[in-house]
Amino acid sequence: MTALGPVADLASARILVTNDDGIGAAGLRVLERIARGLAREVWTVAPETQQSAVSHALTIRRPLRLTRIAPRRFSVDGTPTDCVLLGVHEVLGGRGPDLVLSGINMGANLGEDIGYSGTVAAAMEACLLGHRAVAISLDLPRNGTVARAPRWETCVRWLPGILRTLAGFSWPEATLINVNIPDLPHGAVSGIRVAHQGRRKEGLRLEKRLDPEGRPYWWILDYSKEERQTRGSDLSAINQGAIAITPVTIDVTARAALPELRAAFA
Repeated sequence: MTALGPVADLASARILVTNDDGIGAAGLRVLERIARGLAREVWTVAPETQQSAVSHALTIRRPLRLTRIAPRRFSVDGTPTDCVLLGVHEVLGGRGPDLVLSGINMGANLGEDIGYSGTVAAAMEACLLGHRAVAISLDLPRNGTVARAPRWETCVRWLPGILRTLAGFSWPEATLINVNIPDLPHGAVSGIRVAHQGRRKEGLRLEKRLDPEGRPYWWILDYSKEERQTRGSDLSAINQGAIAITPVTIDVTARAALPELRAAFA
């Protein structure tokens, strides 16, 4: 796998759009609209149903079904990773995409979210296949419910410029870009920050409940509001009202540990 050069002519590029919220998701429609404003050839291959938090899962124990919804628009009865595989190898046929866009996710993918996110995993699969890929997420209110419509207009105002800039530079080897947009009106966004992956103080919460017959069950809840405010992190950027852009490598080797381990097993 080698580094990818800039997209010479974005208007003539081939863009593949996917997500993890499903083919009917509002965020997918917004991203398709943005993509069509950038390039003339836009294809969509997305899951039939909601696939949030499935990470990089593949469907290998049953056949996959690909359904044509409309011209250049398809659904797959599988995961986001399945969608990218079918999109690249089957739907797009001989010539792969110049750019893969995954999102716009209903909720931020920050810090540890990257490991769980189907949105990021779709971009990661595209990266593994040798394509430029961007995962895009919109932060939402953190009170457990969405009391108003997501701020899609903020995405529409900011994303075209971000995507043009990303397409115009040499893509690092084995790297995807993770973009998170704050829950703010477009004019209130404080700017764009290139940030590293953050880390929360606490992990996911688990709540034990009882059903009407008194039998216990458990519900996995979101992270608590308590977060580490590490300077330069994606969490810090979002909490300060900025768009966070984080390069994510698919090589997860802990390189700092290699010398000691090599010495131990020499």
